[in-house]
Amino acid sequence: MSATLILLVIALYFVVLLVISHVVSKNTSDDSFYTGDRKSPWQIVAFGMIGAVLSGVTFVSIPGMVGTNYFYYLQFVFGNVVGYVFITYVLVPIYYDLKLVSIYSYLESRFGIKSYKTGSLFFLISQSFGAALRLLLAAKILQYAVFDAFHIPFFVTVLIILILIWLYTHKSGIKTIVWTDTLQTFFLLLAVGVTIYVVKNALNMNLVETTSAVMNHRYFKIFNWDFNSGSNFFKQFISGVLIAVAMVGLDQNMMQKTLTCKNKNEAQRNILTFSLVLAVTQFLFLGLGVLLYMYAQNFGIQLEVENGKFINTDTLFPMLSLNHFGTIASLSFILGITAASFSSADSALTALTTSFTHDFLDIQHENSKVKKALKNRVLFGFSAVIFTIIMVFSQSKGNVISLIFKVAGYTYGPLLGLYMLGIFSTLKVKDSAVPFICVLMPVVTYLLNHYFILWFDFDFGFMNIFVNAFLTVICLILFRDKKNIN
Repeated sequence: MSATLILLVIALYFVVLLVISHVVSKNTSDDSFYTGDRKSPWQIVAFGMIGAVLSGVTFVSIPGMVGTNYFYYLQFVFGNVVGYVFITYVLVPIYYDLKLVSIYSYLESRFGIKSYKTGSLFFLISQSFGAALRLLLAAKILQYAVFDAFHIPFFVTVLIILILIWLYTHKSGIKTIVWTDTLQTFFLLLAVGVTIYVVKNALNMNLVETTSAVMNHRYFKIFNWDFNSGSNFFKQFISGVLIAVAMVGLDQNMMQKTLTCKNKNEAQRNILTFSLVLAVTQFLFLGLGVLLYMYAQNFGIQLEVENGKFINTDTLFPMLSLNHFGTIASLSFILGITAASFSSADSALTALTTSFTHDFLDIQHENSKVKKALKNRVLFGFSAVIFTIIMVFSQSKGNVISLIFKVAGYTYGPLLGLYMLGIFSTLKVKDSAVPFICVLMPVVTYLLNHYFILWFDFDFGFMNIFVNAFLTVICLILFRDKKNIN
């Protein structure tokens, strides 16, 4: 398919985003960038959050991972749903009752200023790496599909994407993103639907036969009861609960959208609706993965294999869509990956800007002119950070989504420990000790996992977030402030 045609479609898509941004940016206040004026319809927020959570990584990684990990990822999704229920009925009421802009200011009221700054700093690190890795995969696909044809270097491709995102977000931030994410989610889901339709037709199956073929396929294995495996049911389910709580409920990026809803009840409806639709969507992605492998086998398409296992599985969906499925499917895939990459990166940059300006620059006490200048400088600064991380990891290969969750286990673990202790106890901790504990525990968790694999052939898998949070809580209790016990 013509690279020029793809570029034209992307350009038209971006024009639509700019139009939405222009319309939404009218009649904005100083706080619109951060709070969306708390007037967002909850249905729009819920639908838009699906695209932000899925991202370009999920878009290509989940279908590809089926070939090496079957449907075991669904165990993780089941845990996610439980985690979202906890967010709905425990965290959302706390955030709304305290009228928070940055959710990490809760830690200041609970433990102290150093705990507050530590929690925010861990989010900044986690979100910067997560956003960069998500955008990296999408940028590689766009480079292959479009920019290589024009001999544009990869670093220029990344710069173009970041500049485009800045253009439609810098004025009103989260207020714009709530609406643009809705459009982006639509195109992401449309791409999946079009691909399933094309593949089932190519395999000469109707919808019933397609469903039956997926459910009877050898990859359709949902539960793994091997306790030593990183994909064991209990490890996946528990980590699914904790990672959902950490990466959504304790994540400024996700919760900032939720806090734009008009009130607590609408915010809770948003989370519950979003969680159920997201679970169904992820199941469709897994089913799509089976169909992609069936298509490759049926038409004799050679996939990369090493030691009897598929490698670079993230390339399966892009390779088939761009080279074998025809123009309509190719264009829908490009729109889907573009929408997914923009949706995750734009909200991440807005959340990073919000957290840093509120938690470290105390921007709420500045005048309007200073607020605008600081906001733009910070937004530019984090764009530069994400660009740098992307370039550092630009040669990486393999399953990016697993890497993101593993990194999240180390960076969100201390944050999860802090919030769980704060919510479920009245214990006071030594605020001065919190930064040291939160830095040390991820290192200890990493070493424990390394030696458990070496000595016992036991992999924590995604459960490293549980170990990390548990160790953090234990250390916080050991360093409790005995003079101020309630």
